[in-house]
Amino acid sequence: MDKDVQAIIDVWHEKVTIPDLKEELDALIAAGDEDKLFDAFYRSLEFGTAGLRGTLGVGTNRMNEYVVGQATKGVADYLNAHYENPTLALARDSRLKGEEFQKVAAGILAANGVKVFLFPRIEPVPTLSFAVRHLGTSAGIVLTASHNPAAYNGYKVYNDNGGQITDEAAAEISANIAAADFFGLECMDFDEGLANGMINWIDDEVIDAFIAAVKKVSIPGFKADESYSVVYTPLNGTGMECVSKILKEIGVDKVSVVPEQANPDGHFPTCTYPNPEFRAALELALKLAEEVKPNLVVATDPDADRMGTAIPHAGEYKLLSGNEMGVLLMDWLINMAEANGEDPKTKVAVTSIVSSTMPDALAKDKGFELRRVLTGFKYIGDQIDQLKDAGEEDRYLMGFEESYGYLVGTHARDKDAIVAVEMCVEMASDYASKGMDLYEAMDALLTEIAGLKVVGMTDFSKGPEMPRVSGLQKEAPQFLPPANVIEYALEGDNKIIFRPSGTEPKIKAYLFAKGATRADAEAIEAKLRAAAEEIFA
Repeated sequence: MDKDVQAIIDVWHEKVTIPDLKEELDALIAAGDEDKLFDAFYRSLEFGTAGLRGTLGVGTNRMNEYVVGQATKGVADYLNAHYENPTLALARDSRLKGEEFQKVAAGILAANGVKVFLFPRIEPVPTLSFAVRHLGTSAGIVLTASHNPAAYNGYKVYNDNGGQITDEAAAEISANIAAADFFGLECMDFDEGLANGMINWIDDEVIDAFIAAVKKVSIPGFKADESYSVVYTPLNGTGMECVSKILKEIGVDKVSVVPEQANPDGHFPTCTYPNPEFRAALELALKLAEEVKPNLVVATDPDADRMGTAIPHAGEYKLLSGNEMGVLLMDWLINMAEANGEDPKTKVAVTSIVSSTMPDALAKDKGFELRRVLTGFKYIGDQIDQLKDAGEEDRYLMGFEESYGYLVGTHARDKDAIVAVEMCVEMASDYASKGMDLYEAMDALLTEIAGLKVVGMTDFSKGPEMPRVSGLQKEAPQFLPPANVIEYALEGDNKIIFRPSGTEPKIKAYLFAKGATRADAEAIEAKLRAAAEEIFA
């Protein structure tokens, strides 16, 4: 064992008093499990703009009360250096040890002169972002590990705008953390803090105000048809309270909740990876949907900042990707704004540089401004702040990331699955009134190229089956290796393929034209060339 690591282990072995952590450390030492001991103590969890995240357990490289305490001392020192009489809003999701961590954080903040406002029960991440803005606190903390497996917990810090902290703030807090000892930190007794006013419960009025703010972005006059039904799963997380309230606000009374995933449970017993991006997390919801036949299936991740969906189409439930939902919402919202008499050219939508390229085409077609930012929803929140500072907050249309995060409205500065559920229901209802489901609506967004109907699309990045024509074809199908190539099959056996050059900094378009005569084929080829040049432009 490295002697420096062993010295840290010896200090912890002497000073740890929390029963479960002491028991775990004693067991590791008694077993002589040097690999596990080294992994738990060879470094400290790194603090960055996304805060801390790690597996639960004893050690400097784990999430536990001592690591949370040290991080909170770093945050308290930062707030005292930048604010007079600092305040902080504090929340937790359904993760294991969330309540213990919340009390440790509240006690250390209070002991260091930071007045704390904390939610009395688990709440979604977007409610914390909203509470910071609504209460006017100096900062916010939420204890969450988002959609990670049950062994994880985490610690995210928000600035006074309700967005995640900047790189500069993270660096300063990180330096403060490094200077703080794990043991001997001053921590006010929780009940004492409640009694002296340094620790305060957040009133339900804040949740009511959050729901009212979400409802505010609803399409004016919208009320779901009384027959409209939804299957919903909070994946044993925080979404139940707020999703139920917003669905009721927009007239959806027929909500079937997946019973095995309805109650908060940090063990996440029904799926090892509670991430609505993956079909496995929605299996129980899809099974229930086969029984009750809802108009829509929605899932929110444990901290309710991401939403996954499935919609009935052609006799089965189809899942929509984060890109597909983001593009659908963007297109629908700009159409709704235009129908409401607003000029699309005044609107601003935001997405990340790694999200779909389809918003570019939408922006060119509809005339709104599209801004692309780095990955991380804080950058989308920053664009809202820039608009607000310019007195143009009402220009914001929506923002999304391909990882199933959406924000409509300016009530928060982080992705919000609650408003996403509301908007998804309203959009699906609107398309249903036109005889379309969301799957068909997505197909309709790219219906033709050069006047030719798109009849198929192959994304070679997914390693598709190798095309084969005629022959006996007795062998099993072969699959091509993934490649950065997209092919659009067009009516009349025409097609166009896009791929980046392997040797030059450019994108290539390959045009395939078929006509009854050479002249017909050349005419189609000219149209395809013009369409490709427009896309490149």
